[in-house]
Amino acid sequence: MTPGPAGRLQLSVVIPAYNEAARIAPTLGSIRQYLKQRRLSAEIVVVDDGSTDDTAEIARNELHGDGRVLRLPENRGKGRAVREGVLQSNGRWVLISDADLSTPIEEHETLAAEARNYDVDMVIGSRAIEGSDVQKHQAWPREAMGKTFNGIVRGTMGLPYRDTQCGFKLFDRDRLLPVFRMLAINGFAWDVELLFVSRRLGLQVREVGVTWRNDPSSRVGVVRDPILMLIDLMRIRWRFRRGAYHPQRQPS
Repeated sequence: MTPGPAGRLQLSVVIPAYNEAARIAPTLGSIRQYLKQRRLSAEIVVVDDGSTDDTAEIARNELHGDGRVLRLPENRGKGRAVREGVLQSNGRWVLISDADLSTPIEEHETLAAEARNYDVDMVIGSRAIEGSDVQKHQAWPREAMGKTFNGIVRGTMGLPYRDTQCGFKLFDRDRLLPVFRMLAINGFAWDVELLFVSRRLGLQVREVGVTWRNDPSSRVGVVRDPILMLIDLMRIRWRFRRGAYHPQRQPS
């Protein structure tokens, strides 16, 4: 991970948020403190995905000029929120983080060091490989669901990663921007589409273990959401066969 050109921010932290009024203030406080301690030139981009509570107002008050809130008119899904945030970010590097900080913001340095040491385009946090530290596990049905989904992803999508769904990812914005312009999955399987397209285009991706603590208030349903995610995997394969992931077909 190298500094950006003079005058350009080093980092954008993009946080998708839906009805996060109870958690967004402490999350933003922790991130602002970390960025200040590290003396990073950075911005925080909170994407309010059509919340019906005070998420956007609380986020604006907590940012104190260190970022901005993008408010989507209706709830379209995490993938759409992430995509909007990335497309409107300004940093040389972009860090995606969940609003609950299940992965502590300090793990940014773990990902940044991996990017520096291996000169890669993207580093993804993982709860499933050596070096990870899962301090509080999910309930066993949810954890079993995650492992099953990962097996399906590896078998059907040809992805080698042991954890595609950890919400902590760092990437070179300039290299990944063409990828984000191709993405279409709005739900929780957006990570799979991102990684699938990135590998198809020859981008270099590393998976690194991170600290992670389950938030019991997670909104991923045990029945409905896995079904929707499987449907999205089929959509990704269908879009690939239709040539949707060819960069020459995207607008400049």
